[in-house]
Amino acid sequence: MKLKNLLCSGMLMTALTAMPALAETTLKVTLQLPLKHHLGQNLVDFKNEVESTSNGDIKIQIFPAAQLYKDKEVHNAVSSGAIEMGVMSVTQLAGTIPAVDVFYVPFMFPTYDKVVKATAPGSELRNLLDAEIINTGARPLWWQAYGGVALLSKKKPIHLPEDMDGMKVRVFGKTLGEFAKSVDAAPTVMAGSEQFLAYQRGTVDAGMTGVTAVGPRKLYQVMDHLTLTNHANIEFMTIINEKVWQGLTDREREILQNAAVKVEQQLREKIQTLEANAVANAKNEMNVIELSADDVAKWQQATRPVLDSFIENAGPLGQQVIDAARAL
Repeated sequence: MKLKNLLCSGMLMTALTAMPALAETTLKVTLQLPLKHHLGQNLVDFKNEVESTSNGDIKIQIFPAAQLYKDKEVHNAVSSGAIEMGVMSVTQLAGTIPAVDVFYVPFMFPTYDKVVKATAPGSELRNLLDAEIINTGARPLWWQAYGGVALLSKKKPIHLPEDMDGMKVRVFGKTLGEFAKSVDAAPTVMAGSEQFLAYQRGTVDAGMTGVTAVGPRKLYQVMDHLTLTNHANIEFMTIINEKVWQGLTDREREILQNAAVKVEQQLREKIQTLEANAVANAKNEMNVIELSADDVAKWQQATRPVLDSFIENAGPLGQQVIDAARAL
């Protein structure tokens, strides 16, 4: 009997040893910005939270600085399944869902409080957009605060709308292009990772970017002036392939969703501080122009036609998101 028990125990151990280990789930994420940028750090926070909560069963692998895909390529890469996850600016979906450009309608979100309400999980505006995005094959996992839009220029400072007359301007979306046209400038759509060389070579005279990108992208080395118009709000999001999402277990989805909610809130709460620090740093390197209330009123007047063109282009959904924004 004793020998039989030993044999059984040995057979059991052999069987257990032969059993395959539980499979790890590895999710690769493409990011166009440097890892030290606050969106990169937000991804690192997400990675740490997911890997810790899952006890290492879920691995997050980050590819920063456009190693794999530029911003304009991220959505197609994720929705096609070429990569599981990606970080992209919301405006990259404007060709498919024009209404996402609501955040670039000039001065539609003039205060931080209004931005917070508009982008909050469960808000009417976000529900409208998220539902449309899921239909493209990529699910928004969380939205990422990037900050307000500012103007960069090289030789000539920009203070008022007429200062942009005749300038070639880097933009990153159709509606921002309409903004440039409304002040008699010529827009050139360009990925964020291409800015530095374009400014350095003089391909464009001016550009639109988030204040928080000036430092990490070293744009102060190739541009002289920074004008704090804050005429639009930049939103990024981390998306995940919808088939990959549906193929995850309930536990895996719960871990990812909880981590996403946590890091989204963390970033939203500190974006104002990040922007203030970015402006302070920029003042050490560039001429920073801050606008008075009268100056802003002139910009608002000059760019008013952009709203009409947005609604015409975005159709019924565009009108819905504008109504939702105005109701905040």
